[in-house]
Parts: sequence; C-alpha cells; structure tokens
Amino acid sequence: MTRLLYQYDSTVGYRFVPGLKARIEHESGGYLLRTNGAGFRCRHEFTAKKAPGVFRILLFGDSFTAGDGVSDCRRYGEQVEALLPGTEVFNFGLPGSGTDQQYLIWREYASQLEHDLVVIAVLVENIRRVVARYRLYGTTKGDDLMLAKPYFTLEADGELALHHVPVPRAPIGRGGLSERDSEAVDRGGRLEWLRRGINRFGPTVKDTLQRVTRYQPLPGYDRADHPDWRLLEAILRTWIQAVPGPVLVCPIPTYQYIEDMASPKSYQARFRSLEDPDRVIVHDPLPDFLAHSRQARRGFRFERDVHMTPAAHRVLAESLAGAIEPLRRRMR
Repeated sequence: MTRLLYQYDSTVGYRFVPGLKARIEHESGGYLLRTNGAGFRCRHEFTAKKAPGVFRILLFGDSFTAGDGVSDCRRYGEQVEALLPGTEVFNFGLPGSGTDQQYLIWREYASQLEHDLVVIAVLVENIRRVVARYRLYGTTKGDDLMLAKPYFTLEADGELALHHVPVPRAPIGRGGLSERDSEAVDRGGRLEWLRRGINRFGPTVKDTLQRVTRYQPLPGYDRADHPDWRLLEAILRTWIQAVPGPVLVCPIPTYQYIEDMASPKSYQARFRSLEDPDRVIVHDPLPDFLAHSRQARRGFRFERDVHMTPAAHRVLAESLAGAIEPLRRRMR
C-alpha cells in the first residue's frame, strides 16, 4: 500500500485522496486509478438521491473490489453495471481494509444514500484482518512500518465494542509495539518467516508446496465457535441489521480455493449460516470459478500479484449479475 495515494481518516484509518488521477505501475503494464470527490475509487460521484428507474447498488470490499491491478472499466463492479442495464454501482472498495473498516465506511459515508441493494464482498482472508489492530506496510524506501487501524472486540454480552477511533495517526516502527500488540499485527498471512523463505524460490515452488500439503490458509473458519469467525460473524450480522433493505453477502475466494490448493468447505459453511430468505442472500461465486480449466484458473491472478486479473473480474461480474438480476426483477 503506497501512502501517497491515501489520506488520513479518523474513523476508517485512511481513504484515497479525493479527485485523484494516477498511473500505477504494475506487472500487468500499469493501470489508471481515479477517485471521486468522496475519496473512493468510483467513477460516480455519490449523491443522496438516485435517479428514477435506476437500481442502485452500494458495493463494499477491499482491494479485490477496489480493483488493484486493473483499470476501472475492467473491474467487476463496472461490469455488473454493463451486464444489468439501468443499474448503478457505488464502489466503496478500499485496498488493505478489513470487513470491520468496511462496516465503518458504511456507517460514515454510505448509510444515508438512497439505494436498492447493499453488496458486502468479503475476501475470505478478511477473517484475519478483523482481529488485527495494526497493519504492516512498506515505505517507498523499503522500510516496514505499522499503522493503527480501528477494530472491534466481541464483549461477553455479545455486543461489539469499537476501539482505536479516532485512529492513531502516527506510524510505528518495528519494536515500537508491546509484545501483546505485536501479536495483533496483520502481516499478510500465517507463518511469516516460512512464507518469506518460500517466496524466494518464486511463485511456482510456493504453489506446488501449497497444493501438495493442502495448506489451510484460514483456520479461523474451521469451527463455528472459533473466536475469529465469531468476531467476523458479529460484524456482518450487526451490519446487516443496520441496512434497511436487502443485503447480498459475497465471499470472494482467494487463489488457494480457486486453484484447488485448499478445501473451501469450512468457509462456505460459515457464510451459509448468514442466509435469511427475507433479508440476506449469500452468493458463493466459487463454483463459477471452478467451472473453468485449471490452466484458465491460474490465469485468474497475476504472475506474482495475487489480485484478480481482468478474466477473473469478468467471471465474478457474471456470477454476481446472475444473483442480482432475480432480486432486481422482484423489486421492480
């Protein structure tokens, strides 16, 4: 995450710089990033009232939703608009954010906007981010610093308690946290020392080891009573209850599940428990990814960057559009 693209936000931690236009270097050849006046990577300016006859979707997520690695027109949010004429998608995706921060974005910037549907796109990795209190990022000089993030704890009475708001502003260097807080830093995955070693051999070796060992990257989904899932579940249920209309929850699989390196059964079971025929649709796009060949699925992420390629955005857009269209027809 390059801080030059972002500005401090006392509630969420950071947002894009409003009105930004920047060319981002990337292994894909680079892409253009534009932000609106509210500081989100969305081609629409956010207006409280929607135009007559427009079906408005408020879309929340992290860098997979904001579209790291691809230009605006190739992101799945824009493609849903194209696939469903008369639809308007307000994209609130924020790279590096967790579902906890995305819920705060809803409360702070989106809850008063007129809309027909809220889509919460949860990269399944977010189960790790919501338990983090700090996030590691690299500076342009190659240094590792930590930024505080807002976070929730689940209290004994089942209520959520919010901490780190206003968000501490100053970055923290290595060694600047207590031993307890050091354990609450999102470092990008489990077994950091092992991942660093394996990564030196390149992505092919890493992929082979994960496939052979059936590495489980997200054990927080293994049990319904796991504290990490209980926290994520509480955030999602609290958010859903705050939305006055229908909500679609879309768990976005990481490449380990798309490329059959790990079993998705645990996270699928956890998300299915959120379904409510009257209020909540849980749409799992993984079967639509798995319908493609193994070779095609490897092309759903970049060679080194794990973000979705334009081909993957297309699959996700078609999958989501198929789930949204029946709801749109019912609401006309």
